[in-house]
Amino acid sequence: VGARHRHELGDLAPLVESIRRGGLLQPITITLEGHLICGARRLAAIKQLAWKTVNVWVRSGVSDRLGQLLAEQDDNLLHKPLTQLEAAGLYRELKALLAEDAARRQEATRFRPADDAGEDGPGKLPGPWDTPSGEARVQAAKMVTGRDSHKSLERIGRIEDLAADESQPDAVRRQAAEEIARLRAGGSVHPSHLRVNAELSLAELDHLATDQTQPAELRERARAEAAAVRDSERAAKAAELDALAKAALARVKAAKATGRKGRRPVLTAVETGEPVPFPLSVFTATWDDMVSWWTHYDPALVGPALTDEQWDRFEQTLSGTIAFADAARTARQARGEQSA
Repeated sequence: VGARHRHELGDLAPLVESIRRGGLLQPITITLEGHLICGARRLAAIKQLAWKTVNVWVRSGVSDRLGQLLAEQDDNLLHKPLTQLEAAGLYRELKALLAEDAARRQEATRFRPADDAGEDGPGKLPGPWDTPSGEARVQAAKMVTGRDSHKSLERIGRIEDLAADESQPDAVRRQAAEEIARLRAGGSVHPSHLRVNAELSLAELDHLATDQTQPAELRERARAEAAAVRDSERAAKAAELDALAKAALARVKAAKATGRKGRRPVLTAVETGEPVPFPLSVFTATWDDMVSWWTHYDPALVGPALTDEQWDRFEQTLSGTIAFADAARTARQARGEQSA
């Protein structure tokens, strides 16, 4: 059989019954060297039927690895589609082989006139496995999925690499493994990619929080930022979680670079719709950063300097803050009356 990218053959029972009833209508195809090109599911069904021999088609001209992969993909497109993980594995190998093949062709024609014939065929004529124009990754993606899906396929490969990378923190590898399980079950690639990104940012925050070479204030800031993101983990969507983790890491890095606390940006929803509900720890951290903020600015300078848009935004924030304070004060007083 050789190395193949299909691992999940699906339900073979109908195929087994079909072959048992009517025989093998479409023979399995192999190379001259005996490597399987087409018919992995048929071969598995035949094994279940305990056949000792079977007629095959032997195809020449696909002895190289790239040719075998392309023939395998043709077979996959016409039969049971590959899973996302299988497609990513096939894409990765095809991309590497296409790049190698392009480099080999370029090297072979570097010192030969454009219209000369060479080992790779007549000059100016396409090779036997020419593919759509573009980079190797785009070509490979189109071969595997029929469209330019290289970003998704690259992301799957990255998640798989992180899960297998022993140099990564356990939390990152664990998150990557969970996302692989989601993808295997048919989950979407983009949310998995974002959740892994968030875990990578958290891992960097955790590293800063435990790095004894960093100032104590910075370590505490990193610890608090990581805790705030983790508090939001359940409620936030993947995109929001990724943005929160990146923003938290950026603030700590800014504080590290300047040697002071970085100003916390406004926390709002990343996607359109309702604002993201943040935990109490984010609220307290935000107001800790704003303690006595008015003492650092001259209103006589700020008022005239702001644009109309900036002033409207300030007024809106101020009005919202006052309304929030009134509501929170009422809730606080009501709790006090109940406990009295």
